[in-house]
Amino acid sequence: MTTTKLARTALAALIGAVLTGSAQAEIKNYEFQLVQPTIKTGADRIVTVRLVDKTSGKAIPDAVIFATRLDMAPDGMQEMVTKLTPLPGTEPGTYRFKANFSMAGRWQLSLGAKVQGETGTVENKLVVTAEK
Repeated sequence: MTTTKLARTALAALIGAVLTGSAQAEIKNYEFQLVQPTIKTGADRIVTVRLVDKTSGKAIPDAVIFATRLDMAPDGMQEMVTKLTPLPGTEPGTYRFKANFSMAGRWQLSLGAKVQGETGTVENKLVVTAEK
């Protein structure tokens, strides 16, 4: 009788672990996406990204973005770096930045963020094309 009770307890724990694991999203299921991949050159241009759960397609609000960088690495000029200034998003799950796109070309936007309730870091590198 004790063996049956122990087996039931173990089975219940296993089922609970499986259900909990399948309900949680993994950090690799999140990604940043550019709202607009092309921008005009010039000062104080706004870049908007959306953080989405790739499995559901839903935008993820309230992420904490702690790493940002904008440079021209795609065009072989990673030393050409410009400052990013965070701005409030216009809708849930969007994140905006003001930057100076001083020359035409491909700019790499590197982002690192924490999603509430998840372990790990979302890291993406997106290419923004600046045109005259």
